Amino acid sequence: MEDAAAGRRGNLLMATMSKVADWVGVSAPLLEVEVAAVSSIESAQENSVVFAVEGETLGRALASKAGVILASRKLESADLPLDPRVLWVKDARYAFAVVARRLAGAGVREGVHASAVVGQKVTIGVGTSVGPGAVLGDGVMIGSGCEIGPRVTIYAGTVLGDHVVVQAGAVLGSTGFGYVRSDETGEYLIFPQQGKLIVENDVEIGANTTIDRGALGETRIGRGTKIDNLVHIGHNCVIGKNVIIAAQTGISGSSVVEDGAILGGQVGIGEHATVGAGVILGGGAGVLSGKKMRGPGEVFWGRPARPLKEYLRDLARLKHR
Repeated sequence: MEDAAAGRRGNLLMATMSKVADWVGVSAPLLEVEVAAVSSIESAQENSVVFAVEGETLGRALASKAGVILASRKLESADLPLDPRVLWVKDARYAFAVVARRLAGAGVREGVHASAVVGQKVTIGVGTSVGPGAVLGDGVMIGSGCEIGPRVTIYAGTVLGDHVVVQAGAVLGSTGFGYVRSDETGEYLIFPQQGKLIVENDVEIGANTTIDRGALGETRIGRGTKIDNLVHIGHNCVIGKNVIIAAQTGISGSSVVEDGAILGGQVGIGEHATVGAGVILGGGAGVLSGKKMRGPGEVFWGRPARPLKEYLRDLARLKHR
């Protein structure tokens, strides 16, 4: 569904400059133009939106053909020539991302591709698109304004909130890797994996990422969390709000990652571990099973993960042996 103040001209989605100003929370502009896309300064056309966070970049933007320039307010100066194309915002890079998402989202066609497989009693919200080859199991619930990419598999009973993006090949709600072993025979028997996966609003899930359902309870991904490609999240994990998880990270079952944490690439987390609110795990960090990492803004690195100063001190000791 398109934004009320956006329309189409030919094959391009157009939005007015006033609407762009509304999207980024600033006053209505002096100039009224129509834009269709964000772009680099070098490739900008009259229907392009560009951004500037430095003085040199702003100079190049002003000399470009861009129809709208998002500039960080810290650059505003009486010495600059008045240019009605400029919208002064707090953070031009963030505002640029907001506009990019709005323009792209307004152009998404809702509906289910003819090659998708949809089970019984599936609920799909308004404005949601389901790509080719996607599989939605029985009882899946998908909110409004979602984008389900090609060949995504969503197992039965999984629930997705509004404005969730799932990129190609992701698998959501699959059976968790949970087994019990017989002391007598050594045989492994799967523990019941009959819980649910709940994905809250505004979550983005990268290509070929896999997230298991809960065993008896639920696995939950909190609102606003962004998950990169090739990530695995085990059963019964609870991921908080606005968490960032980079590629090739693996999180074992029943672990908790609290609000605002940042996990670098190839992080490994053992079962029943806790990564506290605002904690930052550097690339390749390893968290032992049952370990609790605490401290908002604290950076941990290494295997096993430890505070960055301690990790660097250990490296220096090894160097001088």
